[in-house]
Amino acid sequence: MIPVAEGVSLHTAVSGSGTPIVLLHGFPQTHQMWRDVAPLLAEEHTVICPDLRGYGESSKPADGYSKREMAADIVALARSLGHESFALAGHDRGALVAFRAGLDHPDVITHLICLDVLPTLDMWDVLRGVDAALAWHLYLMAQPIATELIAGAPEVFFGHFLDVWAKSPLALRDVYIEASRNAIPSIVADYRASATVDIEHDREGGVLSMPVTVLQNDWGLPAESVWRTWAPDLVHETVDCGHFMAEEAPALVADAITRTLRR
Repeated sequence: MIPVAEGVSLHTAVSGSGTPIVLLHGFPQTHQMWRDVAPLLAEEHTVICPDLRGYGESSKPADGYSKREMAADIVALARSLGHESFALAGHDRGALVAFRAGLDHPDVITHLICLDVLPTLDMWDVLRGVDAALAWHLYLMAQPIATELIAGAPEVFFGHFLDVWAKSPLALRDVYIEASRNAIPSIVADYRASATVDIEHDREGGVLSMPVTVLQNDWGLPAESVWRTWAPDLVHETVDCGHFMAEEAPALVADAITRTLRR
């Protein structure tokens, strides 16, 4: 447990040696989603895998879930471990934190890798009409009654995404459901921030100045052109391995990260 802000500590796993890279998990997971990728990277790098604020065994404050605040957590985490700059990879929610860290801390983030997500502002713009049904949980968790509704059937709610978004059963499915059951208010707060303050921050604009790689499943959307407006130095790759790609195709993800770090 590493303190990163007043009243907030992040449960963190660290391994390897060499130039640092921080790996951020997505929803509804914990840092354990990187368990097959991290050892591959740790052969040449110091690998840092935290549970995000509000998830897993990390602190779960009542508020403070803007991606700006969550990104500041990660910068403080790396600094407390002796790293003034580092590469950053994130999946899903973790990719949104990584994206904000790249915009807010360009002198700290050397390389950026985002897995299967669109920036918040673009996500809301793209998901319209029938397409919005694919992201119904975004609209649910923006509502004030979301915590109570999800608490009524957490296994059904979290299990749905772990099953539908994966191409094959996830080994830690039950672990993720239990961890999420214990973090419902903070998970909802994280998503609610993306329907409010995160949009305001994205509207400030900015450009990612570091090398950026995005791995994305084919959503049937112009994802590459969306990302290129934010990241001039972009490699965008479409993959076919399910949403939870770090668990479903760890060698592919580790290779993409390694190639990015060499740019």
